[in-house]
Amino acid sequence: MISSEKALQIILNQTEDFGVEKVDFKDSIGRVLKEDIVADRDFPPFNRASMDGIGIAVDAFNKGIREFKIEGIQAAGSPQLTLKDSNNCIEVMTGAMAPINTEAVIPYELVTIKDGIAVVSTNDINYFQNIHRKGLDRKKNDVLINTNTIISPAEIGVLATVGKTNVKVAKLPKIMVISTGDELVEVNQTPEIYQIRRSNVHTLISLLEKIKIKADTIHISDDKPLLKQKIADILSNYDVLLFSGAVSKGKFDFLPEVLEELQVTKLFHKVRQRPGKPFWFGRTAPLSTSEQDKNKSRSTVFAFPGNPVSTFVSCMKYFYPWYQKSMGIDFKTKSFAILAKNFSFKPDLTYFLQVKLENKNGQLLAHPIAGHGSGDLANLIDNDAFIELPTGKDIFNKGEVFPLLGYR
Repeated sequence: MISSEKALQIILNQTEDFGVEKVDFKDSIGRVLKEDIVADRDFPPFNRASMDGIGIAVDAFNKGIREFKIEGIQAAGSPQLTLKDSNNCIEVMTGAMAPINTEAVIPYELVTIKDGIAVVSTNDINYFQNIHRKGLDRKKNDVLINTNTIISPAEIGVLATVGKTNVKVAKLPKIMVISTGDELVEVNQTPEIYQIRRSNVHTLISLLEKIKIKADTIHISDDKPLLKQKIADILSNYDVLLFSGAVSKGKFDFLPEVLEELQVTKLFHKVRQRPGKPFWFGRTAPLSTSEQDKNKSRSTVFAFPGNPVSTFVSCMKYFYPWYQKSMGIDFKTKSFAILAKNFSFKPDLTYFLQVKLENKNGQLLAHPIAGHGSGDLANLIDNDAFIELPTGKDIFNKGEVFPLLGYR
């Protein structure tokens, strides 16, 4: 049995580059960018009015002129006009080009217009007031979005602005989520007293969808020959297999021996943690630099324990970082929380403690809410996250800070 830290290290040593593909920018939300996006022109591309009002020459205003004859209207999306007489003005709409020879826009709120004359009611105007100057935000050829950025709505707007209709993103692994066990029935079925509905697989599918991965799913009964046949086919067609169950010591937990018979290399089985101790991890066709091995199909196998909380936290703790590193994005722990009250845990195991979070005076507090073990799926509803309590101690004090695995 290995430590949680060692298990994660082994998993991160087995990440894989799945290549790059082009997608329509409108479909790229949540994907990992694989090219730098540069400005195709200055941002903004012209001196742009940031308010509705009148465009004036500041020198005329500084000479004391407060009444300006209106020469015309500069609309957004119209070619740039020119102020012919510096003692006059041009009405300007928000987003329009500032007319040539104008150096400030006075908002309509400070202007009274009558008979084609704009009368200004302020004595304080600066050069380029209410004008967003050309190139102020970014210059042409500046990098706007760096490669390996996760594309959010903010990036979508920039892609549209620079006319990037198709964008290079990291290709996603092809994933199959597999449940096993004769005790499981479909969600729309009424279970017998000795059965339960098939919930873990839907939890895993949802955890994957949260990071924009669409996965296939299958259920296989506890029949060793059938398991071996089905898994052999899946291994040849999928990059990643995520199992839930059949990895403990039960009479019908055939998965470890089936994977061994299918020549899936076991990299570890059992982790010094709770929940999730029976976790099994391995892969087919270990990475090689030889020409012979380059085109071989490879599959990575995450076989999580069948108890629902074990499946849930193991996916977040181990699969998420593996996926993030494979995609080229930062996978290191970024979130921490403060334990809100003393807590004790006697076994020398890494413990993923379920907590309710509270933001109090700028501090993120983690309140333990005890459940009834790794089979207590309903307790996840009462919590927001797990905090990771390390081995080597059994008393965890209020005020100590621990890594956080948040799911809300």
